[in-house]
Amino acid sequence: MQFLEKDVDALMEKYLIPVDSIWQPTDFLPNSETTDDAFFEEVREIRELAKDLPYDFWVVLVGDMITEEALPTYESWLMDVEGIDQVNGENGWGKWVRQWTAEENRHGDVLNKYLYLSGRVNMKEIEKTTHHLIADGFDIGTSGDPYRNFIYTSFQEMATNVSHRRTASLAKQHGNSLLSRMSAQIAADELRHHKAYRSFVSEIFTLDPNEMMLAFADMMKKKIVMPAHFLREINGAKSSLFEHFSDAAQRLGVYTTQDYVTIMRGLISDWNIENMTGLNESAEKARDYVANLPARLKKLADRVKVPELAYPFSWIA
Repeated sequence: MQFLEKDVDALMEKYLIPVDSIWQPTDFLPNSETTDDAFFEEVREIRELAKDLPYDFWVVLVGDMITEEALPTYESWLMDVEGIDQVNGENGWGKWVRQWTAEENRHGDVLNKYLYLSGRVNMKEIEKTTHHLIADGFDIGTSGDPYRNFIYTSFQEMATNVSHRRTASLAKQHGNSLLSRMSAQIAADELRHHKAYRSFVSEIFTLDPNEMMLAFADMMKKKIVMPAHFLREINGAKSSLFEHFSDAAQRLGVYTTQDYVTIMRGLISDWNIENMTGLNESAEKARDYVANLPARLKKLADRVKVPELAYPFSWIA
């Protein structure tokens, strides 16, 4: 981490966008400062178009928004990773995490405001779920190990790209161009962030291939747990809410078990895992495990049966 830190400033220039250049939520939302009726007309249009979007779509959009809104948990987790110093303001990794967080913060912000204006959701229940998700914290199985954390973020950023990109496509199919553009912009951010974390892992494979390979295999054995896995709503009690959210995403085709396999295959290809040589015995076994895993998971994914709509989310009005 100390060796790579010298390049962090260049990586920020490559993968992050200055605040004066990047989009902000107000670029997509009605302007409340207008003195005429334009603001109310735009809100009425948002509410009218929202009527045409199906139930599962709102479940997925709300779940994605809550996941984005729980950003304080993710920042605090990353700040505890070895090599990231939040006390010393000159620490390159600390600057990366803060600036990455600032970019990610806009995602939940714009989606939250859109949902509030849509009239299709119960914001109080959504806020309770968000409150629980932040207050509960989470354990994604990486501890403070940067290798495992960068594997996780490489995977998770691509998963959110897929989800927001498909949401954009569905919104467009229903004639909702505003929501489509909003979701597509978020998806583009997630892809850019994915490329950054993927590049961190590529550099570590060059410097420390054996330990990086063991970390990759370990994370694949544990499975990449999405932040939404920790959602709950029912009277503050633990629930199987993520399963119902995941079912909705599968029914819509927004994020599926097949996508999990596809992302894994993409990372294996990007990091040239199958052709990596010069590893020690343990790392070779880890490499073979990772290389063979997508085919095994593909067979399981082919057998997944998604239940019909059965769960009444408190989020949806």
